[in-house]
Amino acid sequence: MSSRISIPDVKSATGAVAEAYALTKKATGGALPNLFAAVGALSPDILKAYLTADGALGAGTLGNKDLEIVKLAVSEHTGCDYCVRAHVMIGKMVGVSAETLKLVRAGKPTGDAKRDALVRFVRVIQTTSGTINASEFAAIKAAGYTDSQLVEITLAIALTVFTNTFNRLNDTTLDVPPAD
Repeated sequence: MSSRISIPDVKSATGAVAEAYALTKKATGGALPNLFAAVGALSPDILKAYLTADGALGAGTLGNKDLEIVKLAVSEHTGCDYCVRAHVMIGKMVGVSAETLKLVRAGKPTGDAKRDALVRFVRVIQTTSGTINASEFAAIKAAGYTDSQLVEITLAIALTVFTNTFNRLNDTTLDVPPAD
């Protein structure tokens, strides 16, 4: 099955599109996933902005494992097959166990209290459109997350909602392995 939005062959990209693709390959270790190929072909500035924001997350204090947990929880909640697959794959690459990833997807406790608090916080944000009551705020803080990390969590959610929504709109052709 092919994506709903047709894009030119990525090998023929020039100008701003080629530049956005080069930045993507640099950020992904040489890959140009279908998601980023489509976004870059249609709006190279949007792809560059996404990569810049995601790079800021990578330079933050949350850590790659927690970032992938956030992105996976959001993608599972949203129902984006493409992003679920991607974040299971990347989660494994950054050292999250397959069992933990399965538990996060199922909304079950992982046995790590801090990680479970993070998943709960992300799910509450999604189900309440970001309206967090005092007890939920206190719970994520008590779990050990800093105010700066709450900013990072919020940005990770926003970026993931963007990719989830675009993939669902586009029905982006899957080019990542199935999630276990």
